[in-house]
Amino acid sequence: MTTLSFITTSLRMLQGAALVLIICCMWAISASGAPKSKLGYTSFIVGNAADAQPSPTLSPGLVLMGGGTDVDAAFQFMCQRAGGGDFVVIRTTGTDAYNPYIQQLCPQMDSVETIIITSVTGANSAYVSSQIQNAEALWIAGGDQSTYTTLWRGTAVQTGVNFLLNSKLAPVGGTSAGLAVLSEFIYTGALGSVTSSQALANPFHRYVTLEQDLFQSALGGNKLYDSHFVTRDRMGRSLAFLARIVNNGWSAQPRGIGIDEETALLVMPNGASTMVGVGAAYFLQAPGPAQVLADKTPLTYLNIGVYKVPQGGTFNLSSWTGTGGVAYTLNVNAGAISSTQAGGNIY
Repeated sequence: MTTLSFITTSLRMLQGAALVLIICCMWAISASGAPKSKLGYTSFIVGNAADAQPSPTLSPGLVLMGGGTDVDAAFQFMCQRAGGGDFVVIRTTGTDAYNPYIQQLCPQMDSVETIIITSVTGANSAYVSSQIQNAEALWIAGGDQSTYTTLWRGTAVQTGVNFLLNSKLAPVGGTSAGLAVLSEFIYTGALGSVTSSQALANPFHRYVTLEQDLFQSALGGNKLYDSHFVTRDRMGRSLAFLARIVNNGWSAQPRGIGIDEETALLVMPNGASTMVGVGAAYFLQAPGPAQVLADKTPLTYLNIGVYKVPQGGTFNLSSWTGTGGVAYTLNVNAGAISSTQAGGNIY
């Protein structure tokens, strides 16, 4: 081998070794910064991975958000009531995008963690159970509420969230699908998302899939929550849901809360709530059974009370009374809704 050949070969060997070293370093950096995927769940955490110590002083509260763009003030409300502890987000799909968002809004929090729970096994894991029960604030992200009821019912997730709501009394909230599962009565959409026109034309449409009692709380009792309310014209379907709930024997006079996008209710333990965001909320009172409720038959349901709360208004979920809003009555005749509100507006 000539001197030149020896030098060339040596340089190639050095370049190859350097490349291997660079690849190994990149892999090590990537592995150290990536979440560790476990059986049935994946966790992403920023901040202190250990449980917040000493245990923060909590002030309970409930956040009901209507979907769409998140409302900053709602998360700040939860963080203030969480005492700077650990904030946990649960979902079944999606990313950890809530982590930097909440961390920026609430730099006082000890940690922010997103747990994506993809199976019943994950929902029953010791880690998921511990993280939920040790949380000082819990948020249920949007997604698919039928997946939430399927994967979480009868699991440690259900037990843990109920513990936060009823024993630990930590602030809890949800948006869109996360909102839907916080009420006693749940529209799951398991077979497809029903529209108002479909539900009014046939309240027994196969898309009208209702369940109850995933999470229990005093404020969520005897209620059904619906999101994206005005944006997706969901008043009609909520009226059909209430009629079906009575027909199922679950409640004689159930109540509904419809919340529009970019809007949230901040609810205190005594039921008093204030509005934040840009939209309104609608509080529905079913008077009893529907006049006509049958399969493949348009709904007739009379005298449903509505109280619309705009920004600046208040509503108490316990007394079912509000201020700064508008009270009116809706009637459904053969699937068509009429309103006593000025202009006949159902919203």
